[in-house]
Amino acid sequence: MRGMMNCGTMRPATLRGVTEVGLTIRRAHHHDAKELSMLAERTFRDAFAPMNTAEDMDLHCRTNYSEALQLQEISNPNRVTLLCEHAGKLVGFGQLRWDKAPSCVVAAVPGEIQRLYVASHCHGTGVGRDIMNACIDEMSSHRSDVVWLGVWERNPRAIAFYRKFGFVEVGEHAFSLGREAQRDIIMARPVTDPTLVPR
Repeated sequence: MRGMMNCGTMRPATLRGVTEVGLTIRRAHHHDAKELSMLAERTFRDAFAPMNTAEDMDLHCRTNYSEALQLQEISNPNRVTLLCEHAGKLVGFGQLRWDKAPSCVVAAVPGEIQRLYVASHCHGTGVGRDIMNACIDEMSSHRSDVVWLGVWERNPRAIAFYRKFGFVEVGEHAFSLGREAQRDIIMARPVTDPTLVPR
């Protein structure tokens, strides 16, 4: 991986420090693929370019964030992409999937937060919190009992953010960024414990 909502609906939210109205979280549709592709690549580069080579970043972005691939992921019934919009523009997104989990994730119906990214100008505004809450709500609607994710070991800000939501380290796996294999920490938490969800 490097807010309440109902399936298929938009919900008002608050973008603290930017505006008090106009923030919505909704499911992605086919027509969102192009804008999502651009946001996904931009936020990934903002987060990781300073610590990786340009060649590895270019290769990773080419193979993971194309418009065609985003369209394919939006269409996949085992995935859900949630978009956060402010004033009609995407400012963040979360991508969830229900595939086989690593053995360190003990669950009957595990769900993964594959990606959760926020535009840099919205860091610290509550957008990430709202997207995470929406992701957990979506996991609950899919009857997942445990939600898990992978986070780069050299990303302390993200690790701290996930810990606020009750995620704990349960293992590790390799993440391929271009031609380099990096160590990701696997973190997990129960889906249904409301005490773990800062609103």
